[in-house]
Amino acid sequence: MKHELSAFQLKDEGNKYYLNHKYEEAINSYTRAIVRNPSVPTFFTNRALCYLKLCQWEQSFQDCRRALEMEPNLIKGHFFLGQSLLEMDHFDDAIKHLQRAHDLAKEQKLNFGDEITYQLRIARKKKFNVIEEKRIKEEIELQTYLQTLIQLDKEKQLNKLKDEVDNNAISEEQTAQELKRMIISTTDQRLDELNSMFATLDDRRKKREVPDYLCGKISFEIMRDPVVTPSGITYDRKDIEEHLQRVGHFDPVTRTSLTSEQLTPNLAMKEVIDQFLLENEWANDY
Repeated sequence: MKHELSAFQLKDEGNKYYLNHKYEEAINSYTRAIVRNPSVPTFFTNRALCYLKLCQWEQSFQDCRRALEMEPNLIKGHFFLGQSLLEMDHFDDAIKHLQRAHDLAKEQKLNFGDEITYQLRIARKKKFNVIEEKRIKEEIELQTYLQTLIQLDKEKQLNKLKDEVDNNAISEEQTAQELKRMIISTTDQRLDELNSMFATLDDRRKKREVPDYLCGKISFEIMRDPVVTPSGITYDRKDIEEHLQRVGHFDPVTRTSLTSEQLTPNLAMKEVIDQFLLENEWANDY
């Protein structure tokens, strides 16, 4: 008689398939493990990760939810759930779960490198872009609406002028033509002023992007207290100090030995960041 694999043996089998990028086979092994023992949250998060690799966001979402019902503080449960929600364009919920994964990793002193903060950065940026697109769409609609009102007002004035000419309220042809030219000229001027105002807004829109050099290489957020290492790499102080305490005493980019005493305030970068935030208050929500 063939010996049946236990739930954990099936999980190990799934792990081997996963390492060989055989995600369908891995899912099959994890599913069989779940059938054997549906009370182990890791089986669900392992399968959720495979679904992520296969771009099957809804299935990954469902597995993460089931894992978190069993273990609410499961880092991978929140992390993979956040990624699934991000791909499904549920940005607020994605940010919530990715932030929870980040906080739990810090509390439990577990190193996920830059994986969680990178996904968190993407989620925040996508949310920001959606808000930007909505704002731009509303501005375009407003511009079109105002242009229509100006044109309607011109037509109304021209029709009124025509009625006055027809009713002999204005007898001079030259006077009527001058009034018509005045109405058209005033309308054109109003349209030029309106379009000029929105063109200025359009220029400001194009600038609403935080340059990468202002963002930390660990959190990918705007640096508030930039410091530079002996290797010449600039980090946000809170990020690099947390890295040194939690991961190890080395520079994350160059991998050279590094201690907190070697960090030097990057005053030039601080000045640039402060000036950027002063001129772009919206960046505080970026």
